[in-house]
Amino acid sequence: MGLMDKIRGEFVDIIEWLDDTNSTLAWRFPRYDNEIKNGAELIVREGQQAVFVYRGQLADRYEPGHYALTTENMPIMSTLQGWKHGFNSPFRSEVYFVNTRPVTDFRWGTPQPVTVRDPDFRMVQVRANGTTIVKVVDPAVFLRQVIGTESVVDMEQITDLLRRTVALAFSDMVLATGLGAIDLQGRQVELSDKLREFVAQRVASFGLGVDAVTMTISLPEEIQQAMTRGVARGVEASGFADNVRDPNRYQQVQAADAMLAAAQNPGGGAMGAAMQAGMGVALGGQMAGAMQAGFAQPAAGYAQPGYGQQPPPLPGQQQFHIDLDGQAAGPFPVDQLRQFVAAGRLTPQTNVWTTGMSAWAAASTVPALQPLFGGPPPLPGTPPPPPPAG
Repeated sequence: MGLMDKIRGEFVDIIEWLDDTNSTLAWRFPRYDNEIKNGAELIVREGQQAVFVYRGQLADRYEPGHYALTTENMPIMSTLQGWKHGFNSPFRSEVYFVNTRPVTDFRWGTPQPVTVRDPDFRMVQVRANGTTIVKVVDPAVFLRQVIGTESVVDMEQITDLLRRTVALAFSDMVLATGLGAIDLQGRQVELSDKLREFVAQRVASFGLGVDAVTMTISLPEEIQQAMTRGVARGVEASGFADNVRDPNRYQQVQAADAMLAAAQNPGGGAMGAAMQAGMGVALGGQMAGAMQAGFAQPAAGYAQPGYGQQPPPLPGQQQFHIDLDGQAAGPFPVDQLRQFVAAGRLTPQTNVWTTGMSAWAAASTVPALQPLFGGPPPLPGTPPPPPPAG
């Protein structure tokens, strides 16, 4: 090798980056001990920016294009190195290429569930996941905050940072909206853009930008099952919410589902048959109890002694047990039985019983109940029924 070839090998003539990946965010040109000569070519391709660093200080930055490195197009480097009249000798500088194309395959998810206040289900823990389109928008900030002294930075190195940032942004977004779990899931497409704004504010400090965020919110399985049961049974939203808020009612529904699953199990044998036989009785009792609780609600405007409690009948009121779907229900005062008559649950043929009766009898044959059906007044000498409550 001649002397001129050796000297030529110590100088850098062409500076460029040929990247065949979409995951590398920054790459330092391997100058080693070589020096960049006056007039060297700098090639910056589309989707790239080139940044010169001289002794730890950011110098000139170049957008896509083809440049000849001279004093005229290196103003910051000229100031840092004191090139008042131009430079003729080679100089040393680090050159970083930064990928400014969007990275579209970044996936995120909440590592822990986020607790949401819900008007129907009270406290619900939700999870979310999706994809994010992220890219470098400020190479200078990205160089300071992320690259440092690294020679190569790819998406894998900042994945954990981005996922933590997006997860925290999701939690803050949920708190800011004040929406319940059901509304969050129903409006997740609309809320994706709001989440993008929350994420963009946080990643800007790293020189990154966010073009789009997709989001899928997942509710706990038991809540999804409860919602499915409510829709399938045609339950109104308010009544369904009451069932969910009342732990006893919710447990009754769960118990009924368990009994149904056991009864339908073909391998259940005698146990399954017994469950089938007893299911009608258990469900009938639950329905009768629910009907009793529903008709026992006090009228609007009257004070209630407590949530889920009913006031006892006034002293001296005659009370009757009634046959509801083959199950004994009650006792109910006469005034409350009027509600059963209005609902079609108590007819003149319905069997009733009260203290003093030797056996069950049709309601139309009981003097105290005949006025409920428009029957004849009590026989002369029969004590009148006690006055209605209130």
